[in-house]
Amino acid sequence: MIRRFCAYGLEFKDSDAFTHDWCALIPALELAYKTSIHASTGKTPSILEKGWKPKLPVDTLKKYLFNIHPTASIFKLFLDKDKVHETPGFKVGDLILVSTLNFDNIKGPKKLKDSFAGPLIIKALHVKNALQVEISGELENKHPTFPVSLVKNSTSSDKELFPLRNETPL
Repeated sequence: MIRRFCAYGLEFKDSDAFTHDWCALIPALELAYKTSIHASTGKTPSILEKGWKPKLPVDTLKKYLFNIHPTASIFKLFLDKDKVHETPGFKVGDLILVSTLNFDNIKGPKKLKDSFAGPLIIKALHVKNALQVEISGELENKHPTFPVSLVKNSTSSDKELFPLRNETPL
């Protein structure tokens, strides 16, 4: 049967008029033939020939199918959390910290530089995803408008809990 399939299979074309390399499909055809139950014997050829049934991808899928649902529900929780994520409401005059991820002009080794610069004062709000800040000192040559994704609220340290902490303005 397989020999006949390979001999005449090259004549058949799919909807795009492309003849397949049928020789590459022989292992899949052989597996399908050997794992299907035949009417004459009531058993598969692999059981009659070797005494065991080869493992199919469907068998593995059935084994792990019950784990798919809990994983999908956890993934849905992460997606839903991301959908309801809201940017914090900034107002003119608020103190913020700006991420230094894309700053090239800060001196010193990159791994030792602060991850956020500031606190800086918001001068103006541009739409809902950008804001303009008052820049001075080392960051004067940076453009004063930043996307909200690179900004976070600045919180001052508690003087009662940390009396020796000095906050150095930029």
